[in-house]
Amino acid sequence: MAEKILIVDDDAETLRLVGLMLQRQGYQVVSAANGTQAIQMVTAEKPDLVILDVMMPDIDGFQVTQQLRANPETAYVSILMFTAKSQVEDKVVGYEAGVDDYLTKPIHPAELTAHVRSLLARGKTRPGGAKSDRGYTLGVIAPRGGMGASSLVLNLGIALHTAMSTEVVAAELRPGQGSWAIDLGFAKPTGLNNLLRRKPAEITASVIEQELVRTTLGPRLLMASNDMKDVELIAASAQMQAILQNLPTLSPITLLDFGHNVLPNFESLMAFCTEVIVLSEPFPISIQRSRLLMDELAALGFGKSKLMSVVVLNRVRADMQLSIPQMQEMLGVNPLVVIPPAPEQAYQAGLRNIPLINVQPDGLVALQFKKLAEIYSERIQTK
Repeated sequence: MAEKILIVDDDAETLRLVGLMLQRQGYQVVSAANGTQAIQMVTAEKPDLVILDVMMPDIDGFQVTQQLRANPETAYVSILMFTAKSQVEDKVVGYEAGVDDYLTKPIHPAELTAHVRSLLARGKTRPGGAKSDRGYTLGVIAPRGGMGASSLVLNLGIALHTAMSTEVVAAELRPGQGSWAIDLGFAKPTGLNNLLRRKPAEITASVIEQELVRTTLGPRLLMASNDMKDVELIAASAQMQAILQNLPTLSPITLLDFGHNVLPNFESLMAFCTEVIVLSEPFPISIQRSRLLMDELAALGFGKSKLMSVVVLNRVRADMQLSIPQMQEMLGVNPLVVIPPAPEQAYQAGLRNIPLINVQPDGLVALQFKKLAEIYSERIQTK
């Protein structure tokens, strides 16, 4: 099938001439006359390349590029800015907005064609392209804080690394509220902070790689600080989106600790997830909160076009909790696993700075994490 190119320009003659030239080279061509139409057509037509003018009557090409890069569904489309604006400052703005190439009018058709071919070839090997190596991204979210989302992500990451013998990356996404560093005995983690303080365009896969901590546990970790003054970094929404765009290119499996849904632009961030786990507890009020959260996520496509599952983390004795059938009736789904209470193991884990799964590797808690890892191993391998 011919590669599809979207040409965006408010000048009808440019659309006609460039379109004819590309069609003669065997490309499929579609066109848009303004920025708003361009954004709509990228979503609808899914072109392999966008040739984009800067000066347009509604929103300019720089703004179009920024909006496309901010949307996970369009973030990786190749963009060639083709414009009469030839000043160095304009080119800098274009590249900072996220364009892949910048050409000025007029130009020889052979040169334009050469740049088009180069971008199309490059696009096939980038994340989201025909040969994408973007990994499976599993987000974990709870309806309120303190329910153990961070613990679930860490222990599941270890279990998946062992079960699949593959690279796993896990990330805490709440600046100033990290827990892994304390749990594992690391001093003053700075990984997430360092990324959130950068410009979004600077946050590449290689830059993120430098902030990951490799541990003897298996998964590489992107840790959030536990200094409350760093909570202000939660406002760095564009940086967070850049992290989630690039992080899954570093590993076949990426686990994201969202905690509870307080991050700005929550809907945009959840769009980066292949699947989501909703964490719950076996108490009526927790189940009700989880059900409300599931309804919110369903509005984003989870449970429909994307999978959504429930894991129950229990911390009290059996006579003080709902039964699995009761939970299933209230949630409308059957929990994948129920992690049983283990206060003695939790104490030992904190005392020894090791994750819960490693305290008693053959105990019931570890077996439930391993069971959960087996479920996800099958899903990931058949993806």
